[in-house]
Amino acid sequence: MLFSFLKLREYVKIKPLIAKNIMIFLRRFSITTKGFCDLVNVTDKVEKVVNQAGIDRGLVCVFVKGSTVGVTTMEYEPNLVKDFCELMEKMIPQDLPTHHGKTWGDDNGFSHLRASLLGPSVCAPVKDGKLELGTWQQIVVCDFDNREREREVCVQVLS
Repeated sequence: MLFSFLKLREYVKIKPLIAKNIMIFLRRFSITTKGFCDLVNVTDKVEKVVNQAGIDRGLVCVFVKGSTVGVTTMEYEPNLVKDFCELMEKMIPQDLPTHHGKTWGDDNGFSHLRASLLGPSVCAPVKDGKLELGTWQQIVVCDFDNREREREVCVQVLS
């Protein structure tokens, strides 16, 4: 596989990017969630971190710690939030019997499954010091656990 990649690189004359002055800026913040498909718009907090980083262009990665929580982008409006939660309930119902529930007895196997479908992170470009999001696009943390939680969100800005 590596050999094929090297041949391809020679064929298309790809030059490796060697960046010398990479800046990495990391901040964390906490949010309190209610669980059971609680969606929290964190776009303003992420924008604040991008502003603190003071970059003109780059990339921001938003990562949420935990195996029963995910992060995505969506239009954060009440009816779409409802639609999202109803879809999750149809796909992976809260009362779904899971092997995880049998193992640990915490009845949150559905939470882990939902979170694994969504994933723990999203990345977005930064241009002119601002997040490059669509007009109706926000960064949203989705807590699927079966109880309230304090969640830590890590925001890393690269330039």
